Amino acid sequence: MKACFIDANPTLSAVAERLHQPGDMPLTINRQPDITPDQIPGVLGDAEIMIVDHTHFPIDIARKCKALKHVVFLGTGPRSYMNPEELAEIGIKVHIIKGYGDTAVAECAFSLMWTAAKGFARMDRGMRAGNWLRSDGVQLTGKTLGLVGYGGIAAEMARLARGAGMKVIAWNRTPRSADGIEFVSLEELLARSHVVSLHLLLTDETRGIISRERIAAMRDGAILVNTARGALVDEQAMIDALQSGKLLHAGLDVYVTEPMPADHPLTRIENVTLSAHSAFRTPEASDNLIQAALNHARRESGMGTQQ
Repeated sequence: MKACFIDANPTLSAVAERLHQPGDMPLTINRQPDITPDQIPGVLGDAEIMIVDHTHFPIDIARKCKALKHVVFLGTGPRSYMNPEELAEIGIKVHIIKGYGDTAVAECAFSLMWTAAKGFARMDRGMRAGNWLRSDGVQLTGKTLGLVGYGGIAAEMARLARGAGMKVIAWNRTPRSADGIEFVSLEELLARSHVVSLHLLLTDETRGIISRERIAAMRDGAILVNTARGALVDEQAMIDALQSGKLLHAGLDVYVTEPMPADHPLTRIENVTLSAHSAFRTPEASDNLIQAALNHARRESGMGTQQ
């Protein structure tokens, strides 16, 4: 079997070259991170395994990839880019990678929370423009952090927040327990939390889970952090809440439309901190990610795994 990494950016292509072993299945690395869907069949050729970072893969394009049997998606949220059920119907299995960047993403969420609480981004923008923008911040010690979803990333976020003196509560779709964490209903979490941080996969059930009604039910002046998927939140309702002051600030790494359009309303709001879906981008996470992807390819090609 052959594998093709169809949309490798410079960082991940270098990691893939370093971790690919001589005894592995043949691997083609297409150094074209901005590849368009219609280019995929030509790039893929007769490869049976496609490794994909964040390129849309609609079903009409998949039907043109005659040899393809496996898609290894570099992350946990392929639904933003493809329909796994539709692909399964035409004989293509989608593999995801969990846990590779739990610490990296949690550190990003923690940083966005802190930046939101202290107003650093707004002050930085103001000072660069020649304005001495002093502003009051929120003291997070003693405040309540609510984690919506409790997997590996949320557990790391809880560790960091508890170390900073915060109280941590959580809601998960299935029952969970963890030392030092109080699990409550989603409604109670939204009402009690000074900071709400999202850590859910995007599914049909979770799409829009932070609705206009649920934003209205949040504590006045709360901070919202999202490093999961933009479509978990009613984006317009969030914008309205930021503009009205219902939400003090939002720290966002993910958006409904990515890349974010240059004229997006969020770019014109002062009380929001934006990062470019980069929470997972650390050397440690990149190594974990590509090693896991290659291990998927090794298993499917019958070559076992290597560490």
